Amino acid sequence: MPPVAVDGSWGEGGGQILRTSLTLSLLTGRPLFVENIRAGRPKPGLRPQHLAAVRAAVAVSGGRVEGAALGSGGLRFFPGKPGAGQYSFDIGTAGATSLVLQTVVPALALAGGDSTVTVSGGTHVPWAPTFEYLSRHWAAVMAGLGLRVRLRLERAGFYPRGGGCVRADVSGGWRPKPLAASERGAFQRAHGLSLVGRLATSIAARQAGELEKGLRRLGLEDAFGEVAVDVVEPAARSPGTAVYVETEFETGRAAFSALGRRGKPAEQVAREAVNELARFLHTDAAFDYHLADQVLLPLALADGESRFTTSAVSEHLLANAHVISLFLGQVVQTSGDVRTPGQVRVCPTGV
Repeated sequence: MPPVAVDGSWGEGGGQILRTSLTLSLLTGRPLFVENIRAGRPKPGLRPQHLAAVRAAVAVSGGRVEGAALGSGGLRFFPGKPGAGQYSFDIGTAGATSLVLQTVVPALALAGGDSTVTVSGGTHVPWAPTFEYLSRHWAAVMAGLGLRVRLRLERAGFYPRGGGCVRADVSGGWRPKPLAASERGAFQRAHGLSLVGRLATSIAARQAGELEKGLRRLGLEDAFGEVAVDVVEPAARSPGTAVYVETEFETGRAAFSALGRRGKPAEQVAREAVNELARFLHTDAAFDYHLADQVLLPLALADGESRFTTSAVSEHLLANAHVISLFLGQVVQTSGDVRTPGQVRVCPTGV
């Protein structure tokens, strides 16, 4: 098969271009030639979490790679056929475990058998889905598209030290399904989580209290006037806090996370997540803007046309649509300006 050439400086020039390219290379069997990796970032080239994603793609497919080194601005990846199995990857830093998993899970799901993937690194870090977002939100939507993955937090890894561990059990034999979510539908439920690792429980209680107040302010009580907020204290190697909030509707859903840090009040952490949710609710969109870019790739493989609305057209959404076009043609159509609500139509080739 002819290789696909990808310019990593396209758009915002971030790591998403590389990860999506790796996944599509695995799925299509086409070699991948990438240059200008993460050219738009202060420290361009491969960082540990991106290098881990590359090595994971090599491992699950028995492929080979040229140029995979820390700081490298280009590489050539020659995929093999993804195979079911048990895999373990260690990022070695607080790099995002969620992003490594999202790189290889779709390919393993299309394999003939079930797989287990364990990734060590950061589970609650900036600029990446937290474990809760991945396990409760992303995995639920993927299940609706036919992809079944069960995630377990073995140990939390908070920024900046990391040290976390996530296990993913991936069911093989995936047949990608389309979706229709132009409207979110009626509200069904909301749920919040306040997490602390190796810190005083009082911090979790303060986060939870502020989170409950915020959800009530948004009118997200259940039929009995209650708001579901739980405190979670996962095992962790280093201290850290996080907040997660999710809402479900008839056909839509949204979720947001916020991270604590030294000197940041617990109440502020909760308010950040609630404010993100409030901005989503002020639109009519079915999906939050993070989820919008994460469903594009599986929908591009589905056996039918999909349509959905997003609370904002993001740079990540446009980058994923661009990379998909390089491998599969112009199957994604978006409308709306960046940072404003938009509509997405995905019409896979041959449908």
